[in-house]
Amino acid sequence: MNLEKHLRARRETGAKLLVPYVTGGLGREWCDVVRAVVDAGADAVEVGIPFSDPIMDGRTIQEASQRALDLGATPVGVMDEIATIEVPAPLVVMTYYNLVARLGHERAAHHLRACGVDGAIVPDLPYDELDGWGDAADAAGVETVLLAAPTTPDDRLHAICERSHGFVYGVSLMGVTGERTELAAHAAEMGRRCKAATDKPVLLGVGISTPDQAAEAAASADGVIVGSALVRRLLDGGGASEAATFVRSLRVALDA
Repeated sequence: MNLEKHLRARRETGAKLLVPYVTGGLGREWCDVVRAVVDAGADAVEVGIPFSDPIMDGRTIQEASQRALDLGATPVGVMDEIATIEVPAPLVVMTYYNLVARLGHERAAHHLRACGVDGAIVPDLPYDELDGWGDAADAAGVETVLLAAPTTPDDRLHAICERSHGFVYGVSLMGVTGERTELAAHAAEMGRRCKAATDKPVLLGVGISTPDQAAEAAASADGVIVGSALVRRLLDGGGASEAATFVRSLRVALDA
């Protein structure tokens, strides 16, 4: 499924876009969680490939990654499990460059695509150093989503938006992922800047934790990515049903 085409089509209906994050390999039922959040209204799902040093992520997703690793999760194993998930929404992996480099650009890209992955986010691989991975991903049909930060200057922001495929990931605050009690002050401005720089779908992520925050962030963008607030529920023992309930509450707030 073409990620950008799918998100554009959803946006054209007037919908705000919702992309929840699920840690791959976090328990035996994690694939059921992915299916459940799609049924609850997710427009795409971001699947985190566990890594021992997830530098963009705060305590919650660090803990989830470590727990998945302790349960035996591997990059190829998570990809192979993704291949068993049949949902009417694109699947996007989020991973770190160490894992991509270890597998090799072409092998990683082709295996992702063979397993039904539509896009990839590699947050520690900057725009200027994309060449090897970017070319391999393009050739394999995996859309590489790039991130833009509040400190990104306008000329670089335009370049990032031009090169990003699938959507543009607007980082709503300077810091790591994690739940916040209120939406970051930078979020609205980040959404406006990205929207002014591209007509591609713009999603805001990092620190968006509640239905109200999701609706507030989406007002200046095309939608949101919600990770830690969902993953915390999974770490606390919630399964597919609780994940669906939370995602459905986000969907209701965005639709309102």
